[in-house]
Amino acid sequence: SAPRCHLNKHLLDVRVLKGEPAELSCTVSKDEVTGTWFKDGLKLTSMDGVFFEKEGLVHKLIINKVEDIHAGKYRFEGGDIKTEASVFVEDPPQVDKVLLKNLSVPTVAKAGQKVKIKIPFEGRLPVRATWLKDRMELVDDTRICVDKTETFTMLSISSSERKDCGDYKVRLKNDSGVLEINFKLVVTDKPQPPAGPIKIVESTANDITIEWKPPKDDGGKPLQCYIVERQQVGKNDWVTLGETLRSCTTFTTNKVEQDMSYYFRVRAVNAEGTSDALESDEVKAVSKASPGAPDPPEIVSASRDTITISWKAPRKTGSSRIVGYIIQKRKKGSMAWLPVNSVPIADKKLKMTNLKKGLQYEFRVAAVNAAGIGDASEPSQPVFARDSMESPGQVQDLKVSSSDSTSVTLTWKRPEAKDGSDVKGYDVEMRSSNNLNWAKCNTLPIEVTTYTVKGLQAKEMYFLRVKALNDSGPGEAAELEACIEAAPPVVSPRLLIDDTMKSLLVIKAGNTIRVNIPFEASPDPVVTWLKDGLPLPNQATINTKDGTTQLLIGAAELTDSGTYTVELQNGLGKRETFSFQVQVTDIPQSPGPIHLEENVPNTVTVTWEPSASEKWENNLYYTVLKRESQKGLWHVVGDLIYTNKFTFTKLIPGRDYYFRVVAKNNLGASGPSESVQPWRIRKPKAEFQVKPQKYRRVNQNQPPRFLVPLKPHVVTTGSECHMSCAVGGYPPPKITWYKNNSDLSNDRTYFCTNDFGVCSLVVLGVTKHDEGEYMVEATNELGRASSKAFLTIKGNN
Repeated sequence: SAPRCHLNKHLLDVRVLKGEPAELSCTVSKDEVTGTWFKDGLKLTSMDGVFFEKEGLVHKLIINKVEDIHAGKYRFEGGDIKTEASVFVEDPPQVDKVLLKNLSVPTVAKAGQKVKIKIPFEGRLPVRATWLKDRMELVDDTRICVDKTETFTMLSISSSERKDCGDYKVRLKNDSGVLEINFKLVVTDKPQPPAGPIKIVESTANDITIEWKPPKDDGGKPLQCYIVERQQVGKNDWVTLGETLRSCTTFTTNKVEQDMSYYFRVRAVNAEGTSDALESDEVKAVSKASPGAPDPPEIVSASRDTITISWKAPRKTGSSRIVGYIIQKRKKGSMAWLPVNSVPIADKKLKMTNLKKGLQYEFRVAAVNAAGIGDASEPSQPVFARDSMESPGQVQDLKVSSSDSTSVTLTWKRPEAKDGSDVKGYDVEMRSSNNLNWAKCNTLPIEVTTYTVKGLQAKEMYFLRVKALNDSGPGEAAELEACIEAAPPVVSPRLLIDDTMKSLLVIKAGNTIRVNIPFEASPDPVVTWLKDGLPLPNQATINTKDGTTQLLIGAAELTDSGTYTVELQNGLGKRETFSFQVQVTDIPQSPGPIHLEENVPNTVTVTWEPSASEKWENNLYYTVLKRESQKGLWHVVGDLIYTNKFTFTKLIPGRDYYFRVVAKNNLGASGPSESVQPWRIRKPKAEFQVKPQKYRRVNQNQPPRFLVPLKPHVVTTGSECHMSCAVGGYPPPKITWYKNNSDLSNDRTYFCTNDFGVCSLVVLGVTKHDEGEYMVEATNELGRASSKAFLTIKGNN
């Protein structure tokens, strides 16, 4: 006999987004097999959007655009073969792409305006919508309101304020997934008043100069100018004196009269309006002004008998010309200043005698004009009354400690004690072998006994020398020769990433983030680190040496999550980058209070307020435990629960039950939230029925018909499922539920209700065993009708 036909490839389950195409295919061993397709046990002949194809040994069922109605179990039969698989329809939240593009541009509103941001969405219900501002969930108050329906969510701000500016996020979540939408809100307003107080820079008989600081908040729009006004003391009118540019925070007016007092006020202006005013204290236009303070005097020379100083005229000379200067002196460490001259001297240089040998002195100068003696300068540098010391001796043990192709590091020791007891620093000089002129390498005296000379040419001979310095000048130089090495070969930057370097790092909040990235390059490259494309925050430190660059964050915070990028670049423009993700998380916070309800007879539904960690933790789930006495052991009755509700069915009347809920993620479990009072189902009492009165009515006999049919359902393990439909007919039809053609009437794990034709089947704490085809049958003496739907159980992982 001919060999029997068999399957080369079976049908496989398919998960597909709603609206996308789907395909089921199987391969048989014989070409002449035609085959028949079935859905949920019923033969498929024609169905909108569903097509059958046969290409040689391959049989295909193609769905052009998947809808909820297409979910279910499909079977292919042909000859002796049979294979089946399921189509699961995923319908995560979705938002129109044009709206998302519009939200990428900041939303701008004027202060006081009403702001409404409406986000329509699609997706399998229920969809939970959460609004966050700067990572904190928004709550309704007198100004802010968050609305949600089955088709949209909307943020309303009745009267916007500057504090409403910030980064907003809308999180839409259902059983099929999560969608996050980010946008920015900018609220503009008139600026705050300029920052005070108003300072009086100068006041004379003829003019007054005032100064202020820019406002702390410019209202979100660039400042345009400042308006300055004046009011004479004793009068009510304010007079506008003029405007200044936004970059200028000083103003001078000559509209004053000698010995009169005034108030001044300043307002900031932007495109939205003019700020409130900043007012000054009372200011008087004085008749004369004394000079300002000169710069500190400079030491020209010093010996054991005399010290000579010089100075410059002050920048502000007052209301009249300077006629001379008064000089004062004091011993270093003393608070008392003593006059050097009693009569002002016109010259700006003075040679002083009458000093005590060996003491250290400081000097200061004040200018004099017709108004009197002005402010004194800051003190000069301290100087000893003594003869100049000898130059320091030669440094000891000068040598090359290390070198490469572009630099040489020198080390040396201080001059001998008798020659270098007062060394103030060192100078390093260099010249090449073909140049006779010495060039100084340092700009300021070197305080340590080592120095690296950089920028040298490879394969060149250099002469280097070091001089010690003190107050009398440089000492005798110590000299040596140094030959620079040949430059190493150029090695393009390359990051040495191996399998131990993970692309995703999960760090517990408070722990240290330490990432070492080895690399090779010659010459040394420029190493740059970025977070989300921007410079690193202040708490991050980078250390690069010996072919390794390290990122270090001492105590990780939730805000440190993001994409980190390290970039190498050399002088030839060669570049290499590596990016990795850092996710900072923490053990979840405890769930909120627990509530217990009996929604279905002889069961208890446990609901709880979500853990606050849900706002930032995507992988958070819940575990429900129960015990049957106050001191009994806790037992897990529900795990991997992604909602805030769980129904427990295996209750025994008359017993007390206690429940607790914990939140969990990859790092561990939160503290528990427990029910306050025990739950008890009373033992059933005898039932009685009230016989309704019978009324004579018109013959309304009708055969059963389904007003609303059953719909397919997709639910997660551990949750509860409500399947419902609406049935018409008279006399009222008898309702019978079936699962995979088995009568459920006597199965106590299912709860069936019929309220005036609205028929419901409740499946509590669903498991994979509950998956299958469900049918409801309505019968009366005039006929029979039925409706079918498929229940799909989605695993938590």
